[in-house]
Amino acid sequence: MRPVVHASAIALVTLMSVGAAEAKGCIKGAIIGGLAGHYLAERGVVGAVAGCLGGRYLANRQARREIDYGARVQPRGTGYGQPQPYPRRDYSY
Repeated sequence: MRPVVHASAIALVTLMSVGAAEAKGCIKGAIIGGLAGHYLAERGVVGAVAGCLGGRYLANRQARREIDYGARVQPRGTGYGQPQPYPRRDYSY
């Protein structure tokens, strides 16, 4: 009885100390990778791990693309010298 109480207490403390997981992309990748690994090579766990890593990579890449860089770009004319007008292009013949 005593080992069961100790194990459950350790498990409870461990689960309470864990924060929120950043699993964006990992769960979907793990499911797809696990299924593919299971049916193609009979290595479902390896496929799930690889799918999780791939899903996290793709989610992070997508998050980097969504950053708004417009606030960091200085408007035309700030800096040294007078602001230069945009060149006029005449494409007529």
